[in-house]
Amino acid sequence: MAESLSGLQRNRIHRALSRPNLLMGADRELVLITGLAAVILIFVVLTVYSALFGIAVWVVIVGILRMMAKADPMMRKVYIRHVSYRHTYKATTSPWRRY
Repeated sequence: MAESLSGLQRNRIHRALSRPNLLMGADRELVLITGLAAVILIFVVLTVYSALFGIAVWVVIVGILRMMAKADPMMRKVYIRHVSYRHTYKATTSPWRRY
């Protein structure tokens, strides 16, 4: 049996291709979007209070996004797929429920 396994071709899977795309421990796109929203808030209002509020909101949201990524790094993609299939698979209490 060992002879038959030695003839198998082995391919390397690079870690960069199989790891989730995270930035600061959270989903990259969501971190960048929330950072952009915070920067827009800071530069549109241009007060010290808006700068503090924008930074505080961004830090809180990144913390929440990190907790989300720690639970499941692909949660955003799973949720988007769930929302797109919501009309197809309606939530029911039983598979024998009448419509």
